[in-house]
Amino acid sequence: MANKQTYKTGEKAPESGLFKIDSLVNEGSTNEGDTEIRLEEGEQFPPSPSSNKAVNWVKA
Repeated sequence: MANKQTYKTGEKAPESGLFKIDSLVNEGSTNEGDTEIRLEEGEQFPPSPSSNKAVNWVKA
């Protein structure tokens, strides 16, 4: 199984597209995995929209 590329809150998107929450940065798993956002290349990954915590994002 290939490792998926994750992006932390505050990093810039390497490409445009849909991204979803994979996990909380400091706490591991999360129940926010269905949260998706659309970012343009160079935009900053935000914190979780629902909890405002730092999260890891993956390409949806």
